[in-house]
Amino acid sequence: MNTGPQNDWFEKDFYKTLGVSKDASEAEIKKAYRRLARKYHPDANPGDAAAEAKFKEIGQAHQVLSDKESREQYDQVRAMGKGPRFTAGSGGPGGAGGFEDVFSDLFGGGRARTRTRTNTDVPPDLADLLGGFGGGSYGGGYGGGYGSYSPPVKGGDIKSSTTLSFTEAINGASVKLSMPGGKPLTVRTPIGVKDGQKIRLAGKGKASPNGGENGDVILTVHVKPHPVFTRDGDNLRIDLPVSFDEAALGAEVKVPTLGGMPVTVKIPAGTPSGRTLRVRGKGVKTKTGTGDLLVTVQIVVPQNMSKDVKAAVESFKQATKDEDPRAGLLEKAKAN
Repeated sequence: MNTGPQNDWFEKDFYKTLGVSKDASEAEIKKAYRRLARKYHPDANPGDAAAEAKFKEIGQAHQVLSDKESREQYDQVRAMGKGPRFTAGSGGPGGAGGFEDVFSDLFGGGRARTRTRTNTDVPPDLADLLGGFGGGSYGGGYGGGYGSYSPPVKGGDIKSSTTLSFTEAINGASVKLSMPGGKPLTVRTPIGVKDGQKIRLAGKGKASPNGGENGDVILTVHVKPHPVFTRDGDNLRIDLPVSFDEAALGAEVKVPTLGGMPVTVKIPAGTPSGRTLRVRGKGVKTKTGTGDLLVTVQIVVPQNMSKDVKAAVESFKQATKDEDPRAGLLEKAKAN
């Protein structure tokens, strides 16, 4: 006697597998399948053979019951199997053919001429349906044995954005996102996130249409500029105003750090405007390390000079009149 998929139709209650009644609507069957497929999906149950087997049973049940024609055939087979004509052997009320005769009479083939049938003996409409199950085998993969059954697909992604202050981006922050359906999503941004950086929040997107994984949320981060600091990779930059005498004679000045105590920076004597000094370890902290604070010296010229200041500047001018800060500039400009 053939023990292929036909036998499954007699022995397996697909309605019970999906947990629905025999008069369940298509929508109810679909909803039940999605819920169970998500629960028993192999990706959600790695290494669980029982869950994998259950997932395959759910897929087989859904394949049959979700199609109107195959569901009607299944219902008829189940009804015939409960009657006195169904027998497992050669004797009994159904005649010598037993199980095979049920299929033969049900789908217009008459009584079976042999006790063993192959799929080629089944009427074309049923053979096509049963062939989708791989001759009783589930085949390779999770969709290989289901014929036209499509494996669960991942849900769609949701794009979102948020704006952080400069300090929040450096230190990380909790932000609340508005999701479709009105349900908010609170996430923590990583420390050191950059302006324009995209963050993928796995599994927080749209639900799968057929029991697969949820999609992701793609979060784009925008960072507001800071009035003092700018970012250069993992380094922070700051322009430090100094007076002429501090640059000329040298000095020690306090420099702010982002969110911390000021540090004292030594300005070497004769420091020109535009020179950059490095303060190590006061930049952006990330998983791979911490950047530096790059301090660029900017010499400030007095805007409102008193008579004494002007006199001092004139004296300095006279004392340095033999020095030409633009020496060689014109010659260099003419060079190729």
